[in-house]
Amino acid sequence: MHGLINKAIQCFVLDTYGRETWREMAQSAALPVMQFEAMLIYEDTLTEQALDATARFLDKPRTDVLEDIGTYLASHPNVEALRRLLRFGGAHFIEFLYSLDDLHDRARLAVDDLELPRLTLVRHTENHYSLLCGAAFPGWGHVLVGILRVMADDYGALACLEHCGAKDQTETIDIRLVHTSYAQGRTFVLGQQPV
Repeated sequence: MHGLINKAIQCFVLDTYGRETWREMAQSAALPVMQFEAMLIYEDTLTEQALDATARFLDKPRTDVLEDIGTYLASHPNVEALRRLLRFGGAHFIEFLYSLDDLHDRARLAVDDLELPRLTLVRHTENHYSLLCGAAFPGWGHVLVGILRVMADDYGALACLEHCGAKDQTETIDIRLVHTSYAQGRTFVLGQQPV
């Protein structure tokens, strides 16, 4: 597994629960490293070990932890750059959903050995979609649910999201748009703001 994935798990725990929680959790799981390096490649079993330890330590189902990680990735100030990258996907939430088909390839342009899941958006009706998440590593769909919840809020859309399970290494997320302009979305400016 790419180090960026493991680093995201580590930063989620650090930024949400603190350094002491990360230290205790990593020690209780007997992780061989306390700090993941973003550009290294780790065994998939180490990622599984870190996720299981996080779920155990927080006393939450692993699926909830994965969704929380997705929420963290799209909303925490320490990873604002990712939110900005996602917002380049479109002027409104539906455009953003359609941009997800290209996310795998866009990520590979930035980090050529980062293997994100392949995403396919299926339109059923004007307000009903499915997002198919094809990945060998289970759980990506739950991370995406967390990201999608934050991004819907970010765009001011009201959406009902449900992880519908997995079949043949493809997870399905049901997306029902209740209102595309439910609230005022967060401000987004193409260029960075002056400091």
